[in-house]
Amino acid sequence: MHKRFFLAALAAAALAATGGALAQDFPPKKTVTLVVGFAPGGAADAAARLIAKKLGDNIGQSIVVENKAGAGGNIAHQQVAAGPADGSMLLLGSIGPLTIAPHMMKLPYDPFRDLAPISGGVYFPNMLVVNAGGNIKTLADFIAAAKKSPNAVSYASTGPGSASHLTGELFAQRVGTDMVHVPYKGGSAAMPDLLAGRFTGYFAAPPTALPHVESGKLIAIATTGLTRPAYMPSVPTVAETLPGFQALNWYSFNASSKTPTAILDRWNTEIVKVLNDSEVKEALNKHGLTPHPTTRTGLTEFMQKESAQWGKIVRERKISE
Repeated sequence: MHKRFFLAALAAAALAATGGALAQDFPPKKTVTLVVGFAPGGAADAAARLIAKKLGDNIGQSIVVENKAGAGGNIAHQQVAAGPADGSMLLLGSIGPLTIAPHMMKLPYDPFRDLAPISGGVYFPNMLVVNAGGNIKTLADFIAAAKKSPNAVSYASTGPGSASHLTGELFAQRVGTDMVHVPYKGGSAAMPDLLAGRFTGYFAAPPTALPHVESGKLIAIATTGLTRPAYMPSVPTVAETLPGFQALNWYSFNASSKTPTAILDRWNTEIVKVLNDSEVKEALNKHGLTPHPTTRTGLTEFMQKESAQWGKIVRERKISE
C-alpha cells in the first residue's frame, strides 16, 4: 500500500516537474523563426510581418520572418515539419501545401501527421485583375475571351497547387473551358509580368494587387468570395455571374507535430490574442486580410473541409504537378 502511494506521488512529482519545465521553455530561449513559403512582398509576407511584430512584443522576444519560396510553399512546409520541435520554429501555413498539393503529388511530409495545428491566421478572397491597357475591362469580357477557344486566355499563380492556381481551375471548370496556367514563385514575382502584359489575368491576393489597382495600372474585374469585400464594394464577385462560386485564400499557424502539446497550446493562446487585437485587426483589414483565430481543433476541422473540396477539383480537372 505504502509502495503504491510512493510510486503515485513520484509520478505526480515528475509530471509537475515536466509541466514546470515546459512553462519555463516558453518563450523558447533561442530565436523564434516564422517561416513563410513565399517571396517578400506578397500577402503571406505582409500578414507574417504584421503578426510577428505584435507577437514578439507580447512575448518579449523578437520573431524573425524567414521567406522560403519555392515549390508553391511546399519547401517551407517540409522545413518546419522536419525542424526543431521546441516551439522555436513556426510556420505560416497556406492553403496550397496544406490542402491542395497532397492531392496532386507525393510530398515528403503529411500536413495532418507531420505538422501540428496552432491557429487559423487570416483569410481573404482573391481578386481577378487584368492589365488596364488590354482589351478586357470586365468579368464578362474575360469569360467571353476564355470561351472563344480553349487556352485563349492565360492566368498566373503563385505556383502549382497554390490557391491562385486552383481558383483558376475552378473558374475554368465553371466556365466550361481551359486556360493556360503560368506559375510563379510568389505574387510579387508574377506582378511585373502582368503589368507588362505577358499574360491575361491573375487571381491575386489583395495586398499584392491593390496598390496597382489604385494606381490605375490594373483593373479588378471580380473577387472570389460570396460577397463583395467592404474595401471594394464596386467590384462584382464571380458568384454574381457563376452562382455559388467561392475560392478563399488563407494562411494558418502550424509547427512540427513533435512539439509538446503544452507549447502548442501556449502558442495558440498568444497568436489568438494577437489576431483579436484591435490595432492588428485594423492593420490586416487595410491589406484586405481578415483575421481568423481558431482553436487547435478548429483549425484541423477547417483544413479537413478544405482538403475535401480541393481534392475533388484536382481529381475532376486531372491536375498534377
